[in-house]
Amino acid sequence: MSDTQDVRQRAAGGSGTGEPVYDVVVVGAGAAGLNAALLLTRARRRVAVVGAGRPRNAPASHMHGFLSRDGMSPTALVEAGRAELAGYGVPLFDNHVDHIAPGFFVHLSGGPVLKARRVVVATGLRDGLPGIPGVQERWGRDVLHCPFCHAYEVADRPLGVLGTHPGAPQHALLLAQWSPDLVYFPHTRPLSGQDREKLSARGVRIAEGEVKRVVVDNDRLHGVEFTNGRVVARDAVFVIPHMSPNDTLLDGLGCEKDDNGWVVTDRSGRTSAFGVWAVGNVADPRALVATAAGMGAAAAFAIVHDLLEEEVERAVEEHRTAGRPAPEGAAV
Repeated sequence: MSDTQDVRQRAAGGSGTGEPVYDVVVVGAGAAGLNAALLLTRARRRVAVVGAGRPRNAPASHMHGFLSRDGMSPTALVEAGRAELAGYGVPLFDNHVDHIAPGFFVHLSGGPVLKARRVVVATGLRDGLPGIPGVQERWGRDVLHCPFCHAYEVADRPLGVLGTHPGAPQHALLLAQWSPDLVYFPHTRPLSGQDREKLSARGVRIAEGEVKRVVVDNDRLHGVEFTNGRVVARDAVFVIPHMSPNDTLLDGLGCEKDDNGWVVTDRSGRTSAFGVWAVGNVADPRALVATAAGMGAAAAFAIVHDLLEEEVERAVEEHRTAGRPAPEGAAV
């Protein structure tokens, strides 16, 4: 018996505890996980959602770029999604998942063990921020990351880009689309001659020196201060975080990763491990909220067909075992 066949048989088996067996357990209650659960329950599949903690974008007061939800707060989106699922009778567990045992026994911290036939992991990622005072405190407010999410709201104002990431020069070139008053702070990462030329050609000013802190007064960012005490006035600052997937569960399930350490999936989010899908930022750091929701939907479609195929195979085997002749056609 192959490893996949063995996992398939264990996933198809009962819980052994008298507890219900879910068709799918979704781990993660952000846009990706909730949308996957919504499509699955509308396909009349038995689904449970496990999710604790705030979504990645919770520090932001508004989210953008999601048709019909532009300007909605991230928290309000999650609350609306949870309410919709509750209306369908989907159980939502406010727990963390300690681990997922073979056969898809989902062990919740301080809670029950859920048995599933398939698993969707939508656990997001962690944003690692530079240790510059004020950055963490203002994150999602006037220390920002995604231009497509937040630059429109600060367009044409004095902006800055902290050069704390290898991709920061390209980030600054992009942000010049939103403001003609843009300053790049190399900090402790010297610019190459080519990047310096590109930034200058794009009208981006370069402020040399090591950054000491972002200056905050009266709950508002006022500028960037260097270690020598000089302050460059800015209304908002952009920084690229170091993004790390929350993929411990995927590691425990043996999912293959690419050379950059991110889980490998197909277009539906299916991983290399049988019965395991990964969607949202845990699989793609570039996914916006709308993208993540779409990834959840794609996974749901694929899982419905995957379960159908398994059930049809089982039904045919049982039909043959019962010794019933294959019908030539259905009578009406």
